[in-house]
Amino acid sequence: MDRPDEQETGWRGSPELWVSAAYDALIEQGVDAVRIQTLGARLKLSRTSFYWFFKDRAALLSALIEMWAGRTTEPMVAASHAYAETGTEAMLNVIGCFLSETSFDARLEFAVRGWALQDAAVLARLRAVDTERLAALQQMLERWGHDPQDADVRARTIYLVQIGYISMQTEEPMALRLDRVPNYVEIFTGKRPPANEMARFRARLTA
Repeated sequence: MDRPDEQETGWRGSPELWVSAAYDALIEQGVDAVRIQTLGARLKLSRTSFYWFFKDRAALLSALIEMWAGRTTEPMVAASHAYAETGTEAMLNVIGCFLSETSFDARLEFAVRGWALQDAAVLARLRAVDTERLAALQQMLERWGHDPQDADVRARTIYLVQIGYISMQTEEPMALRLDRVPNYVEIFTGKRPPANEMARFRARLTA
């Protein structure tokens, strides 16, 4: 069990530094690698430095979960409410969120889903997040005229396709993914995005 060492002086890093190191360990090796002593060695800091910022390992893991929420769920829900002039443009906003590494951290999503397989509390949080994300997608579709049953099924189709990409660690050249986007939008919404919407969408992603 991780416990604090003797008091020390000198630079201890910062909470952000410890969380960043925990993030790297989680992404690279899974949650079992997120250990105070291991992270301290990576950062060249002692365990005492860690306890300056966090009560225990559980607090650090909690910070990782909050990071996950901020880098995945929050931007996805925001994208579902983003301004759009048409239902197809609204769908492109969501797809654009998933495709951008700066708005949706797919590596962290994959790591947390793996973590949830061995931690009941994380699994419960994940299931709640899945429900929240699906609700955001369903509400978006309903705003654009889909009845609740239709919106529910389409939301699940959108979400399960994206989680499938992440879970299978599918890698596609961006050009190929973009070529497929109009077809995905048509499947998800029942309408094909016009050329001007696709042009703006491509420009945002390739800028």
